[in-house]
Order: sequence, then structure tokens, then C-alpha cells
Amino acid sequence: MAPTLRSAAGSDTGRRRPMNQDSAATSPRLLAVADGMGGHAHGEVASSVAISALLDMDSQLRGANLRDVDLLGTLSAALDDAAGRLTALAHDNAELRGTGTTVVAFLVDGDRIGVSHIGDSRAYLLRDGELLRLTRDHTLVQALVDEGRISAEEAVDHPRRSWLIRTLQDGAAAEPDLFLYEGRVGDRYLICSDGLTAVLDDDGVREILTNEPERAGAVARLIESANAGGGPDNITVIVADLVDEPMIADDTPLVVGAAAERELG
Repeated sequence: MAPTLRSAAGSDTGRRRPMNQDSAATSPRLLAVADGMGGHAHGEVASSVAISALLDMDSQLRGANLRDVDLLGTLSAALDDAAGRLTALAHDNAELRGTGTTVVAFLVDGDRIGVSHIGDSRAYLLRDGELLRLTRDHTLVQALVDEGRISAEEAVDHPRRSWLIRTLQDGAAAEPDLFLYEGRVGDRYLICSDGLTAVLDDDGVREILTNEPERAGAVARLIESANAGGGPDNITVIVADLVDEPMIADDTPLVVGAAAERELG
């Protein structure tokens, strides 16, 4: 029996933002977080569009044998679709020009995991008590660290630490990082927007993921901790475990954040 995903997700506006511009979705195949850019027009639209495109991809894969699927090619095509949708929206509505979002998405086939990433939302792996960051921020500060111009310690409080150098947005081709990862039963994954990691360091994240066995409980504690630290931004969290259990019969996706609110509206 191939391993399967069990996940929980939550999204919170935080303490200082007037609205939630984050979106997320989960299914037995898909984990995805998108953080609409707060400094740009209608970030909630951008994140919702990205999640909608990924959900359409997920729907097309329902019932398919994913062993025959190019995970990275499929993720790349979904993000190209999302970029095209954003471009079309901006063409029809000038207020939406400059709309953009970060995206982290997993497409999972048992222990075979395709990852796409653009922006500064993050994915982590907790394995055997050790926390590993799977993604690398597409920010000016991270680029400075990579070039050796500043230290990782200086990056934490750098005044330009939130400046993104790569996003999913209208009028531009999607340029995500794409890579395959081999999962193992017992792995725990965290995908989150920077509203969490701007407040909690890796030790704080690891402590909660390690000591809270219930996925929904871990999601709640992570969001509570970010809010306790000031909640300066929207906070969106997915916690998923790779387990040796049959896939659940009801694979209806869970959608949270701005995308869920737009569906209800």
C-alpha cells in the first residue's frame, strides 16, 4: 500500500491586517498556500486565482494513476494557467494590474512529491525530530545572503527582508522553482505564509510540530503563536503527515482563507 497524505489547514487575518489576502487548499494529492502581495492591488484576488488553478489541476487528476503523471510538468502548467488568468483579469480591470502572489504547492503520489515554489511562503519537513526547510525565499535579502553580502543573522532584521524578487503575477511568465522530493512514512510537512515565519523561528516551529501530534492542533498552535507574537500579517498554515493508511473515500478539497471567502461570496 502506497503512503497517503493526511492534512489540516487554517488561515487567520492576524492582528494588524484589515483583511485576509492568503489562500490555501488541501486534498489527498495537493497541498498549496498562496500569499497575495499586500503591497499590490487586490492580493486576495491573486491568491484565490492561484489556488483556483491548482484546484482545477487537482480535479483533473482525481481518480488518475499518478504514476503516469509528470508531477513537475503538471504543477508548472497549473502555474502557467494561473499567470494567464491573472493577466486576463488585469486586461479587463485596470485596478488588478500589478496583482501578484506567492505560491508553494505539493503534488503528491505516495512517496513521490513534486514541489513548486515562488516567493517567500515556505515548506518545511520534520523528519526524525529534525526540521529542514525545503524552499528558499525569493527575496532581495535571501539573494544578499546567498551572495555573501550579509549574514543570515543580519537578514532577520533587515529593513528590506520582505522585498520579493520573484512572484506569480499578471503580465509575466511563471518562474517557479520545481523539484522532486522522496517522502517517507512518518514525515510531517508544514507549508505556510510568511505571517508565521516572520514571528516564529525554526526552533519554535519545530517545537510545535514535534510536540503536537494532532495535525489540527498543530495548525491551531502555530497560528496562536504567531498572533501572540504580534500577528503582523495574515497567517496561513498547512500541516500534513505522510502515513501508511488507505486514501480516504471523500477526497473533496479543503479550501481556507481568501479563496474560501470568495467561493462563499
